[in-house]
Amino acid sequence: MSLPRSRWLALPIAIALVFAPPHADAAKKKAKHPAAATQAKAKGKAPAKAQAKAKPAKKAETHAEQLQRLYAEYWEASLRLNPLQATFQGDPRWNDQLPNYLSADFRKRSHDFTSEWLGKVEAVGEAGLQGQDLLSYRIFVRNARDALEGERFPGWMQPVNQFNNPATLVAMLGSGSSAQPFRTVKDYDNWLARAGQVPALFEQIIANMEQGMAAGVVQPRALMEKVLPQLDALIKPTAEETLFWNPIRNMPAEFTDADRERLSADYRRLIENKLMPSYRRLRGFIATRYLPATRTTDGLAALPDGAAWYAYNARQSTTTGLTPEQIHQIGLDEVARIHEEIRGVMKQVKFRGNMQKFFRFMQQDKRFQFADEDALLAYYRGLESKVMAGVPAQFSLLPKAGFEIRPVEPYRAQSAAGGSYMRPSEDGSRPGVFYVNTYDLPSRKTWDAEDLFLHEAIPGHHFQLALQQELSGLPAFRRFGGETAFTEGWGLYAESLGRDIGVYEDPYSYFGYLQNELWRAIRLVVDTGLHSKGWTRQQVIDYMLENSATSLSEATSETERYMAIPGQALAYKMGELKIMELRRKAQAALGPRFDVRAFHAEVLKDGSVPLDVLEDKIEAWIAGQQGAAPQAAAG
Repeated sequence: MSLPRSRWLALPIAIALVFAPPHADAAKKKAKHPAAATQAKAKGKAPAKAQAKAKPAKKAETHAEQLQRLYAEYWEASLRLNPLQATFQGDPRWNDQLPNYLSADFRKRSHDFTSEWLGKVEAVGEAGLQGQDLLSYRIFVRNARDALEGERFPGWMQPVNQFNNPATLVAMLGSGSSAQPFRTVKDYDNWLARAGQVPALFEQIIANMEQGMAAGVVQPRALMEKVLPQLDALIKPTAEETLFWNPIRNMPAEFTDADRERLSADYRRLIENKLMPSYRRLRGFIATRYLPATRTTDGLAALPDGAAWYAYNARQSTTTGLTPEQIHQIGLDEVARIHEEIRGVMKQVKFRGNMQKFFRFMQQDKRFQFADEDALLAYYRGLESKVMAGVPAQFSLLPKAGFEIRPVEPYRAQSAAGGSYMRPSEDGSRPGVFYVNTYDLPSRKTWDAEDLFLHEAIPGHHFQLALQQELSGLPAFRRFGGETAFTEGWGLYAESLGRDIGVYEDPYSYFGYLQNELWRAIRLVVDTGLHSKGWTRQQVIDYMLENSATSLSEATSETERYMAIPGQALAYKMGELKIMELRRKAQAALGPRFDVRAFHAEVLKDGSVPLDVLEDKIEAWIAGQQGAAPQAAAG
């Protein structure tokens, strides 16, 4: 999976939180004189004669130029009051800040911000726009309206579950191995200031959960039982035993003795007097007060206005108007189709027995296990060169950003997916990272490795997200935002390219691809079943075990993931189906003139877009290719 993100203002992080856009007052003041300091400096250096010259009349802005300026002002305002967004994209200006993004005041400012900027952009309108300018306008307006529509649903009353846990996000940042930099003394002081605001955020978490308890908007018990071990793994009796001590343990050698002494003392006070007490208070509240109030139901429809909430989530996730019922049926049809493909693999390997026995064989046979964690990581690292050798035949558009593979940190491994991707920083100081989960090693199968690499790394999320970030001509809200259906649809589509790239050379690895495609089809069935048809957690687990080669631990963690982020899992298969449909349409229309490299470049070159926008632009590209071909032949 790629890292979950809000469609309006996306956070490229492993822990998906709902960060709303900020108030724009500061940016509005700046926008009145956007380069005043630069102009004054230049004026001071210019010769007197040059200063005396009359300035030419300023050329009136076109609608496209007005919108580009507004988008830039909007993004600057967003980063100013969403400093974690800035940190994760490599902008260090607000690394010392942690706003109380769960407060009522922040939600009010978010609403005002969205309404104000939507009004500004719509006042310019789309008349006369074309190409990327028209695309940006329609995406901005659509996402702003969607964000305002979604404000009716009280997600802020459920700020913690095993998948979205601000406490683990804080630990990631403070560990020294995530987006928060620890290279200079100022970096260290920035974290002292930012982490000093954690107690207020945790108190807000508790206050919001109390409001949720009063309103009957609470998490399922099964999810919150998984949160307690996450907190227990982070709570330690001394500063030196915590993850937060890692930056002190790994302090740069060039720091002076005085800085080392001061920072060590300050970090010890921060950890032992502020962070650990806040973690203990949050843990105690969940264990003693919140757990007894959790619900025994599992789906979103059990909550007030839950059916409408889930239908909204489904629309947001898939960028379609399909109902949960329609998506459920698509899932059932896809499960049946892929089962037939798997029966073909069974014949190829001469397996005797039914599909359930084949699934058990794929799960239990020791030939498919890794000897140890090092062997698993070495296997994935060896795949990189093999896959890259096949890339030129499929792709002409490649990212510049670096890439590396890391194991998932132990404190979040139990609830993390088998693999995930974190995009690189904008400045190139941090590469894109493919996180491989080594927890429960026997459940990590050799036949599952190639397709997972293609999805999370190359040519999946690393190609798509890194390329999107490098599209300097796009507004920042498109470069750093994203549509889950496109992003995850591309990741799943990338898995289908395995044989063309040079992997899936044995039938068991090809089964791995089919199993993961089946897994995403099953998600359409069980996510809608869980949240719109009254399925229980156990029904979902049983359906997965009966219809795929998954382990009980994986089925359980995936089910609880769907419970935690309703609707998100629908995006993968719906996005993949649309990209495949458009490829078939292009191949049928262009015949021998179809160029897969050009098709992939066209899909990726505009970044993440809603599926209907993708369809429009691919159809326009097909028409352009049909018109261009005779001219090329005549020349």
